[in-house]
Amino acid sequence: MTVQTRNPMSTPGQPWSAADVAAWRAQQRRQRSYADDVLLPLQQLRPHFEVLPYGEVVCGDEQNPTDRYPLFAVCPAAWQPGLPGVLVTGGVHGYETSGVHGALQFLAQHARAYVGRVNLLVVPCVSPWGYERIHRWNFDAVDPNRSFKAAGLAPEADALLRLVAPLLGRFVAHIDLHETTDTDESEFRPALAARDGQPFVPGSIPDGFYLVDDTENPQPAFQQAIINAVERVTHIAPTDNRGEILGSPAVARGVIRYPLKALGLCAGITGARYTTTTEVYPDSPRATPEQCNTAQVVAVCAALDFVLVPSACPSMAA
Repeated sequence: MTVQTRNPMSTPGQPWSAADVAAWRAQQRRQRSYADDVLLPLQQLRPHFEVLPYGEVVCGDEQNPTDRYPLFAVCPAAWQPGLPGVLVTGGVHGYETSGVHGALQFLAQHARAYVGRVNLLVVPCVSPWGYERIHRWNFDAVDPNRSFKAAGLAPEADALLRLVAPLLGRFVAHIDLHETTDTDESEFRPALAARDGQPFVPGSIPDGFYLVDDTENPQPAFQQAIINAVERVTHIAPTDNRGEILGSPAVARGVIRYPLKALGLCAGITGARYTTTTEVYPDSPRATPEQCNTAQVVAVCAALDFVLVPSACPSMAA
């Protein structure tokens, strides 16, 4: 079924104008604190890890400190030649809470166990404005996770691309931490249709954890290792009656594939052999916020453990 979206800024068949974006932005309210939830835990890591500023996003008044968002990455130890590089990102979509808190929990509880074994770079919150407003988009009503490409429209994506550029060719794996929520269907997809002047086609939300592999570089054993680990802490999403998850054919239990780089998705930025996007379902009656955070942590640890097996990682086996 196709229905026309209703939105205060929506005119059927017409994409939003700059005035429409401004009207949408005026409706967004700060609901939580990036400084308290992200920057403070990062400061607490400083005695043990290097916390690196890699840019700043200005959203609105440059003179207003609350409109300026410093961006930080964490290196648990100095990079060592010969060790595989692994990038962990969270909060590309600010509303996807467990991606942010899972990355922070991994740093606090597990990252030190991998020092001297892998070169870790962790970016817990790519999109702080969206995090504070519990929104998928950024200040300009742009989805950062479609903007990781040349001439992108999201400063959050541009900043992350600049951070990893000097390290390209040194990453073995990239784990990008996400969620799929009920608001994807009730709020964000209708808003996307309204913004672009398109009709909204209703869909369904899978109940459970799943992964997004790369169509152009599928790594089924890597995905399976993560699924096997995560199912110990939360359930894996089943397919619908067409054998699909979110409209994509399941290629294995709890795994679908997207062309990551072509779509401008974060998981496609490093060119690493092993990439995945995690998708936790926090609105399930079978999952708690603690389980969702833990699922993200377990996914990261499983990915790291996989690349540390010499037979899985040619650069280490050599």
